[in-house]
Amino acid sequence: MVGIFEKDTNFGSNKRTARIAGILYLIVVITGIVSLGYIPKKLIVWEDKVATFNNILKNENLYRIGVFSSVLCYLAFIFLPLVLRELFKSVNQFVVNAMIVSVLVSIPVSFINLQNKYIILDIIHKEEYLKIYNESQLQSLVIFHLNQYEYGIFIATFFWGLWLFPFGHLVYKSGFIPKIFGILLMLGCFGYIVNFSGNTLFPNYQDWGISRIIGKIPSIAEIGICFWLLLFGIKNSKKIEYEK
Repeated sequence: MVGIFEKDTNFGSNKRTARIAGILYLIVVITGIVSLGYIPKKLIVWEDKVATFNNILKNENLYRIGVFSSVLCYLAFIFLPLVLRELFKSVNQFVVNAMIVSVLVSIPVSFINLQNKYIILDIIHKEEYLKIYNESQLQSLVIFHLNQYEYGIFIATFFWGLWLFPFGHLVYKSGFIPKIFGILLMLGCFGYIVNFSGNTLFPNYQDWGISRIIGKIPSIAEIGICFWLLLFGIKNSKKIEYEK
């Protein structure tokens, strides 16, 4: 009697690798939400430099948590593709390398950009600034560096999108993760690139209303694959015949 059963000597190891990748991805997601979404909404009032300055001064610990969250996010983002490499190296080594390069290029951009947040800490604390600038100028300087930080994040989003295409391709071709995640990740890449290009080329692009819709695709894709890796890992795609 001929039957089929699943057997893969590397399956257990790969499943653990997938879970580790899921944990790293979850760190990236949570720290990203905290540093790019939650804390800025609590502290920054773009049209009011006085309120922004006072919010940061009065809630310095919250501001510092945001900075530290960014550091954790970028560190986890370094290790994430390296772990994913172990998972997908048998799928396509060239595409794996493209995924890793796309991520690692973004890391220096992100860390260098973070200096704007540290400069703001200097501005609100060091008395030397008061010898050069009056209070209104210091408030304007804080807003200036917050804007510089946002521009740096904008540049980084190009690479945050770029890595999703090779990642999505690997997921789609792997056979051990649902193909829908691969499709969503590749669409997420185009979502980032379209928004980056639109904001660069057209001054009123944000008024078109499509940026928010397009911007949701990467979020759905990344949060989805994060929780799939974390909760389910991978499925065993190798089957061999046996006789009874």
